[in-house]
Parts: sequence; structure tokens; C-alpha cells
Amino acid sequence: MRSRYTAFALRDEPYLARTWHPATRPRALDLDPAMRWIGLTIERARGGADDDTGVVEFRARWRAGSAGGELHEVSRFERRRGRWVYVDGITDETPA
Repeated sequence: MRSRYTAFALRDEPYLARTWHPATRPRALDLDPAMRWIGLTIERARGGADDDTGVVEFRARWRAGSAGGELHEVSRFERRRGRWVYVDGITDETPA
């Protein structure tokens, strides 16, 4: 999760595509160049070295000009060929 957060912050679309499950990966990402990710808090994580699925609940704070907010998501991950990939998530976004 931390590496995907960093990829969003750096707008690293190739990394995000590689770490997204092919069944749910969008054809294109629309990353807002004005959005700055300013903090990540992992609330809980489930899934380890011997698991094929995992869940990460996180809060990511952002700013875009004078606006800001927090994205709260419970994300599902799956292990494919030995690597974790993002499947999908349930989000709740609130303005700051």
C-alpha cells in the first residue's frame, strides 16, 4: 500500500498499472496534476507471506490548491505470481 501511495504522489502511472489487478485495472488513469498527496496512515492490514489475499484500510490526505481532504479506503489485494496487486476498494472521501 505504501508503494502505491508513493506512486500516486509521484504520478508514476506505469508502476500503478503493474500493481493493479488486470481484471479491475482502468485503461487509463486520470491523475490530477494539481493534487498533492500529503500523508498516509495505515489503519489496519490483513494478509501476510502465506496468504493469497489481503486487506488494507488506510487514510490518505491530499491538497489541491486551497482545497484539501482525506481519502479513506478499505482496499482488497491479491497475490499474483508472488506479488501483491490491488483489486479494488471501498472509499469514503471527505473534505478537510
